[in-house]
Amino acid sequence: MKPIELGRMRVHKVHEMESPVPLLSQLPGVTRDDLARVMRWYQAPDEITGDPETSMMTYAVHSWVIEIGGKRVLVDSCDGNHKNRSIEAVHQLNTPYLDNLRAAGFAPEDIDLVLCTHLHFDHIGWNTRLENGRWVPTFPRARYLFGKRDYAYFQANPAGEALHYEAFCDSILPVMDAGQGELVDEDMQVMAEITHGLWLEPAFGHSPGCCTVNAQAGGPPAMFWGDVIHHPIQLIRHDLPFAFDSDPAQASKVRRATLDRAADSDLMCFPAHFRGTAAGHVLRDGDAFKYRWIEA
Repeated sequence: MKPIELGRMRVHKVHEMESPVPLLSQLPGVTRDDLARVMRWYQAPDEITGDPETSMMTYAVHSWVIEIGGKRVLVDSCDGNHKNRSIEAVHQLNTPYLDNLRAAGFAPEDIDLVLCTHLHFDHIGWNTRLENGRWVPTFPRARYLFGKRDYAYFQANPAGEALHYEAFCDSILPVMDAGQGELVDEDMQVMAEITHGLWLEPAFGHSPGCCTVNAQAGGPPAMFWGDVIHHPIQLIRHDLPFAFDSDPAQASKVRRATLDRAADSDLMCFPAHFRGTAAGHVLRDGDAFKYRWIEA
């Protein structure tokens, strides 16, 4: 996929994998009418059948690399290879993620900054890689920024979060031990110059410290919304609790506010889990929303 240019900012997608799961296991309450409505603008016959019982939700997992202000910023580092995970679909992966990063034009040492929208396992895994039996930072020159709220929450090994705690131990702690990690507030101004900016914005609900990454450099604004919205069906049913939301009611409020903002501004959206080019624009569609992907 060719890079997306927004003024003086360039954004590259780095694919890791796709992972389909039954739709109703993630979003109980989706109806045939909901699917009929989303199928007007989202055609994925291998995924959406029109019947909630047989439809799937496919997670596309990828990172975004932003070139802005002379820096190369990687947003969300996917699942990672060779990691022990308590769900089989991501246990001991061996994907060509680093090859895909290089195909996009970047070696690991080219990355200056790593931002994680939150600290769930599929957004932090490539923070580290296995080297001589030890987990070491994948991006040796990078500064890694971790939100304080999620860090404190997962550091405590909370009940019901074993999967994410596994990832915290092998993908966050080694970065801190190496001296490359920094704990920050979820509204941090990461980069602020006269002609460009990069900042975090709180989006609590999916995780206790979930945030979005926002950027602009002399062109349309961009939002990297992480897991605020996982799948196109949530543009129809933004009210439904999602399976992995830590605070479902708050997450639904944030989803709606994010969609309103995206639809009412010239905002280029960069979802963490949409398929295809993933990037695109949110449009109003009556009492709900629809999505228009950019072309590859």
